[in-house]
Amino acid sequence: MREKTTIVLFSGDLDKAIAAFIIANGAAAYDHDVTIFFTFWGLNALRKDEAVKTKKGILERAFAWMMPRGPKKLGLSKMNFAGMGPQMIKHVMKKHNALSLPQLIELAQEQGVKLVACTMTMDLLGLQSEELIDGIEYAGVAGYLGDASNAKVNLFI
Repeated sequence: MREKTTIVLFSGDLDKAIAAFIIANGAAAYDHDVTIFFTFWGLNALRKDEAVKTKKGILERAFAWMMPRGPKKLGLSKMNFAGMGPQMIKHVMKKHNALSLPQLIELAQEQGVKLVACTMTMDLLGLQSEELIDGIEYAGVAGYLGDASNAKVNLFI
């Protein structure tokens, strides 16, 4: 029986999303069944880079406009420096041949990491499945708890 690892990605910060995906990819490489459950600001890591035409109310449009669109637009939790911090981190990562967040997401999907968008949060923030990347699953808290209840490693980031 394979070990299980679950991660709740609550944060929409670049550094925290990178950490979550590094851990997820490492666990998958160790043959763990891995689930990342994206809720609240963590859902921004799953947003498509381009705008998608959807029917929304004014509040949902405001949320969509204010939130970063995709992993390339996430800011840092510390030392954001009006957007310069993420560019500096990306430069350092490239210099050290580390995978970018979009590459880490792609690798996770290739390794079979289950990426799950929280449907309740999607409803609250007005996000629709068309706005998120392909190849992910959708579930509520019960879906996450089903995975987490059998996991030896459960992380909240």
